Amino acid sequence: MSTKKNLLLLFDRPTEPVFMEKGNKTVFDVPDKFLTDRYRPIGNEIQSRFGENAEQRVPVRDISLPDLRIPMSLGRDEQFSLFIPSHRRIAGRLIDIFMGMRTVDDLMSVAVYARDRVNPYLFNYALSVALLHRPDTKGVDLPSFAQSFPDKFIDSQVFRQMREEATVVPEGSRMPIVVPRDYTASDLDPEHRLWYFREDMGINLHHWHWHLVYPFEAGDRRVVDKDRRGELFYYMHEQVVARYNMERFSNKLARVTRFNNFREPIAEGYFPKMDSLVSSRAWPPRFDNTSLKDLNRELDQINLDISDLERWRDRIFEAIHQGFVVDSSGNRIPLDENRGIDILGNMLEASIISPNQQVYGDLHNLGHVFISYSHDPDHRHLESFGVMGDSATAMRDPVFYRWHAYIDDIFQEHKTRLPPYTLPQLQYNGISIAGVQVSSDGGRPNVLSTFWQQSDVDLSRGMDFVPRGNVFARFTHLQHTPFTYTINVNNASGAQRFGTVRIFLGPKTDERGQPWLLRDQRLMMVELDKFIVQLNPGQNTIRRRSTESSVTIPFERVFRNLDANRPAAGTAEELEFNFCGCGWPEHMLIPKGLPEGMPCELFVMVSNYEDDRVDQDLVGSCSDAASYCGVRDRRYPDRRAMGYPFDRLPRQGADRLVNFLTPNMSLVDVVIRHDPNKTVVRQQ
Repeated sequence: MSTKKNLLLLFDRPTEPVFMEKGNKTVFDVPDKFLTDRYRPIGNEIQSRFGENAEQRVPVRDISLPDLRIPMSLGRDEQFSLFIPSHRRIAGRLIDIFMGMRTVDDLMSVAVYARDRVNPYLFNYALSVALLHRPDTKGVDLPSFAQSFPDKFIDSQVFRQMREEATVVPEGSRMPIVVPRDYTASDLDPEHRLWYFREDMGINLHHWHWHLVYPFEAGDRRVVDKDRRGELFYYMHEQVVARYNMERFSNKLARVTRFNNFREPIAEGYFPKMDSLVSSRAWPPRFDNTSLKDLNRELDQINLDISDLERWRDRIFEAIHQGFVVDSSGNRIPLDENRGIDILGNMLEASIISPNQQVYGDLHNLGHVFISYSHDPDHRHLESFGVMGDSATAMRDPVFYRWHAYIDDIFQEHKTRLPPYTLPQLQYNGISIAGVQVSSDGGRPNVLSTFWQQSDVDLSRGMDFVPRGNVFARFTHLQHTPFTYTINVNNASGAQRFGTVRIFLGPKTDERGQPWLLRDQRLMMVELDKFIVQLNPGQNTIRRRSTESSVTIPFERVFRNLDANRPAAGTAEELEFNFCGCGWPEHMLIPKGLPEGMPCELFVMVSNYEDDRVDQDLVGSCSDAASYCGVRDRRYPDRRAMGYPFDRLPRQGADRLVNFLTPNMSLVDVVIRHDPNKTVVRQQ
């Protein structure tokens, strides 16, 4: 196990040479031939100098090394993007090399050799994917990506202050450096009202970690081809857009407008105010009303026209309207109500399990790429991509939500062609909900409260060439008062039954204050929780805490310290611990709401577990964010379509949500009230 833990030290201080002190005074004893050309002539001198105060030495075996020319073809000081096809192929090759090592010791040797030669972002990604998927390393716990590369998450000005604090003030007396609250724009920009959502560290970490768990490319197809992966791509992003729209309502803005005309200027600009600690370059901005242009970026092996995006889009719509896709062998695969959304998701995301990338292209990823290079489409200014080009930063940009609103529109084109759910598909005979109430701790019933909270995160792992020891950043984020659902269910069947409780939240009216048609409101419904209950004959009272949500992970897991709360070695909990980094941050479960209160509707349904169940063992403690992330090495733990019962158009006569209800459903009015003057400091 110690060898596996030592692998995690390779994530520390990513641009420092591998022979420098890592973690808690640990150094790697690196074979001379593993040193780079710059350090090999003075190998003995530097290894003794940097190892003299070491409390632990990690021997690295001298083995015959694989061919790293392809992974090394991406420069050390360049940016790395999962959306760029050539970068994906490079990453896939490095993942294969790491996955192919026979033992953990061999993996250690190759990783130590690669670390100082391969792009740091690429190295972190490929090693993370390998550790997540190798049978002999699944028990290790990946450090938070924000700790390795804090430059992707916070204002670059903060790093000067953090270096000063670390250099001048001894450890133990250091103060947290406060990250400014809204530093990327002023209130002249209406989109800036949503800074706390788009620039939230936990939300961006969720997006990064989701793509770690579901990588685009790898030689071992099983690493990519996971149960209902394409559907999960659709549903996770659909929910992000629904949440974003509720935040827009919380700031008196209309729903996000789709970016569906690739030749229309992007009205929203974005200026990230961040620098890359790897490339020492600022993240480039995008000015207001920037238009996409044909791409000719030789360095990235991209030569594409906007018409390529349009052609792929048209072919995808044609497949949806015909009801089938044509695979690479010319076979027709029906887009039916069971597998259709999954096939479409794989096609739109364009991973290696796309049924036919030659025909249907790479719409989602290259849409990100076109937008991220709109400031320098032909590389004449030698600029790298903007934040839309990186899964760790893309959600900061307002256009991310416009792009994904359009991607979701394509999925909905398929969903609206499916038959509406019938009453037998919605009802649960003998089961009815008598009442639902939500109560915040110490608050009024059916009123949810939000406020600001300040939390500290140790970013010392990512601070290269500064004195050792903890360096904390203090950032401000949304938070809500914990609450409890109380659901009264009557079981008139005369026998014990099991049900799946499904809880959704949506705005009561549209942006004009008008009542919703359900065909529109269903796209605004945000899943808050989903869990299984045992229903005894007669009356049942179900209580469920908001902290138990199937969507979220707690603060400690979003920004976890790997040395704290570690499960016992060799236990099932430890095996799951690594997967735990995937999940929506708990502090963002509830939209901000309004000071005067934002009217919402809470929808609760109890569906028949016999129709929902997936027979499998769920080991460990980490299936709790399954709604967005699935369960590691298992099938998705719900047989129904993701988003059920709102993933299809309503049946005839159910134009409004209240008409849609069956006895096993209930609707209650709730209000989300935000206190803009309340800021509390999180107790660490």
